[in-house]
Amino acid sequence: MDWLQQLINGISLGSIYALIALGYTMVYGIIKLINFAHGDVFMLGAFIGFFAITRWEMGFIPALIIAMVVCSIIGMIIERVAYKRLRNATRIAALTTAIGVSFLIEYTMIFFRGATPEAYPQVLPQTNINILGANINSQTIFILVVTIILMILLQFIVHKTKIGKAMRAVSHDADAARLMGINVDNTISATFAIGSALAGAAGVIFGSYYTRIDPLMGVLPGLKAFIAAVLGGIGSIPGAMVGGFILGIIETVVSAVGYSLWRDAAAFIILILILILRPAGIFGKNIREKV
Repeated sequence: MDWLQQLINGISLGSIYALIALGYTMVYGIIKLINFAHGDVFMLGAFIGFFAITRWEMGFIPALIIAMVVCSIIGMIIERVAYKRLRNATRIAALTTAIGVSFLIEYTMIFFRGATPEAYPQVLPQTNINILGANINSQTIFILVVTIILMILLQFIVHKTKIGKAMRAVSHDADAARLMGINVDNTISATFAIGSALAGAAGVIFGSYYTRIDPLMGVLPGLKAFIAAVLGGIGSIPGAMVGGFILGIIETVVSAVGYSLWRDAAAFIILILILILRPAGIFGKNIREKV
């Protein structure tokens, strides 16, 4: 078995999980909500990219941008319609609503186009590149580069732009941020927009990499991305990235050593272990809450 090849495959899979996990962790960091509809925004991104490529004959990058823009709008609509009214509600009410929104998106999609899977068109070049004796697909390298660029762009937005500073301020203390003149509602909408755009990009990348999409495809990657966010420390952006990469590498190694049936189980075993051994995650901090 070529370990370098498996490592690159694991990092590519992990980069998809990381992109989805970033949406979970950003939303949780701002309003302490686990947005379980996020995996379905990822699914919508995959279908938007699919229609852009097949019906409008776009290339990979234009389809990626269209999916990101449309998903960011969908994310803002979900936040304004479903979550804004629940800002002061109990956590369980918000969580139940998130699960309801998830089912609504999935079965609305099934109602309009059916549950049959679609074969994603081949838009990326398929050549093998020899790196240190390992034959690595150029598609894998391209996907990895695109993902890293998106993550660097996110870090720039969060740390260098006005909206990024507002997001960090609201995450730290929403009431104090409001008193300082920050529009908290707009900041929360922007957080949903950015997180949803990354999920949309992950959907197009997933479709190009695995060549098969369907209306329920967001469930398992969404859950695994949530595990990646918990592993890295939910609320931590670097944690979501690292958690995604670790989870992708572990899954690929489990498959490579001949235990492919345990691949999905491995992710949930990691979740159980991290909750027992380090509930705050790799980058998270233990914070006492007043009851």
